[in-house]
Amino acid sequence: MNINSDLTQSAKVFFNASTWVPSPLKGVSRKMLERDGAEFAATPTTLVNYDANSYFTNHVHTGGEEFLVLAGVFADEHGDYPVGTYKRNPVGTEHAPIVKDGCMIIVKLGQFQNGDDQDVTINTASQAFIQDEHRVAVQYQLLHAFKQEIVRLERWAPNSQITLDNTGGIEVLVVAGELNHQGESFKSLDWLRLPVGEALDITTSADGCTVWIKTGHHSYRL
Repeated sequence: MNINSDLTQSAKVFFNASTWVPSPLKGVSRKMLERDGAEFAATPTTLVNYDANSYFTNHVHTGGEEFLVLAGVFADEHGDYPVGTYKRNPVGTEHAPIVKDGCMIIVKLGQFQNGDDQDVTINTASQAFIQDEHRVAVQYQLLHAFKQEIVRLERWAPNSQITLDNTGGIEVLVVAGELNHQGESFKSLDWLRLPVGEALDITTSADGCTVWIKTGHHSYRL
């Protein structure tokens, strides 16, 4: 199964136009954003929805796991992770998710670089945004940085032009609000990926938007 697997091409998935696909486990469904392979694809990026009282069997993160909680409360034997929590589980860690009230996450598997072994847990809802010194319309929370890879939560001001050079790939998930890219509107939970060399050029709506954005993470996968 190949879904947006060519990193040299731009890709987009609109949440309301995509379909939830049941996983092998009851109560867990997915919207696949990018995938190269079958059920155990090496480097998938996926929206995952857990129904109330659902679970996922214990598994080892052979290539690491990164996720952001978009709704509800994700949980495992290590703790509860409310909406807004950003989590990185390094290579070799394991857990068994058990979700009492339901939740939704975006998760990326198998995409850790060699040496990136930091365990990260950040509740973005309780952390302040910082003004970006280089882009007046941008405030951000730094979630993770390793070598050329940077992960941030950004607030983009209303009615603004947002640009960013692209030397290592750009990936954006709209968390709240609305933006326009090349004449198309991206709203909450819509996803956009740009290949190396294609600069980000966005116009925000009158309400602005909040995005989860990764940069630089394609250069080591190409």
